[in-house]
Amino acid sequence: MLPRSTLVSRIGLIVLGLCCCLVLFYLLACKPASHSSQKSLLWPGGATSKEGYMALLQEREDSHRHYINSLTKQIAQLKEALQERTQQLQESLDKARTKGILPQGLESLHKTQTQFDLKEFFRSQLNQAEVNSGATLPSEYAVIPFDTFTLQRVYQLETGLTRHPEERPVRKDRRNELLGAVETALHILNGPQQHVDNARRKHTYSPSNFVEGLARTERDRGSVYELTFRGDGLQDFTQLVLFRPFGPVMKVNSDSVDTRSMLINIIVPLSKRSDAFRLFINNFREVCIQQDGRVHLTVVYFGRDQIDQVKSMLDQTTRETRFRSFTLIQMNEEFSRGRGLDVGARAWRQSQNVLLFFCDVDIHFTADFLTSCRLNTEPGERNWILERLWVWHDMPVQV
Repeated sequence: MLPRSTLVSRIGLIVLGLCCCLVLFYLLACKPASHSSQKSLLWPGGATSKEGYMALLQEREDSHRHYINSLTKQIAQLKEALQERTQQLQESLDKARTKGILPQGLESLHKTQTQFDLKEFFRSQLNQAEVNSGATLPSEYAVIPFDTFTLQRVYQLETGLTRHPEERPVRKDRRNELLGAVETALHILNGPQQHVDNARRKHTYSPSNFVEGLARTERDRGSVYELTFRGDGLQDFTQLVLFRPFGPVMKVNSDSVDTRSMLINIIVPLSKRSDAFRLFINNFREVCIQQDGRVHLTVVYFGRDQIDQVKSMLDQTTRETRFRSFTLIQMNEEFSRGRGLDVGARAWRQSQNVLLFFCDVDIHFTADFLTSCRLNTEPGERNWILERLWVWHDMPVQV
């Protein structure tokens, strides 16, 4: 029987041998592949796999070429269809022209369109629109009113007295249209063609120089814009007329306007109502005398009641401001607004041409409004008619 120490030694050797075998098997199983074996796995056939990739690229290129050819064929088909439709349209226009029923404004469409023909068509639209000259209308209901606008607000008259004339808020498409017209006008005014041989045009215009604009759209012709910009001086302005014949904006004309010599005769028919006249004369002193200074006030008074109070207010204004451009006409008749305006207009005896402003005692106006009156009138050619405001409970109305 072996000693116990010998038995333990043999068992230890056997266990050690088994551990060595396990380590050897583990190393063999986890040995990394060599570089040559990796290369053979990636390119097992050598040049054969490269040719496969080239074939794949060639197939993709053929697919793209086929797609391009398909698009080219579709474009050719669309051009052919467009040419066929154009030919049919020309034949229809020729028949209509032969029968004399070609719609007005489409005379230039019977031939092949060129850039010159397109300009001629836009020019014909401009001639038909009421831009350079007015048109005879059957009644006042056929008049298309202008909308007045600034960079922040649009004032419209189409709604009459049904709601406030200021459009709130301004429609996004309408705002973009008007701002686009102002931007086009600025490009024209600051362009090199405006600076040739004209020292007054060397002023650089910006949106802050924009005073106001007038715009209206004729449904079958286009939109007209009359834009006013302030120049170097407070009374120097430039007016630019643009026309959009459902196409690019066209410049019609550009004029410089000097309002220094434009005197406004404010005619007010009055009967009693001394309190309302006191408010009116306070506004007149602040706006017309202190800010503007180029006005004349004509008061046509009906009756004798409270006439002394009106004279006292005018005398006090003269003493305090040294402003003497007043005319007071007393009528011993029953109050008539039309009669008062007519008498006040005919009372002007000076040789200087004057702008008549028919006004009610309840109207509260500003210096900018007087500037608008001067800019939108032209002696013998153009009047600016302010629709009469009906006033409830003798409330002052801002214009």
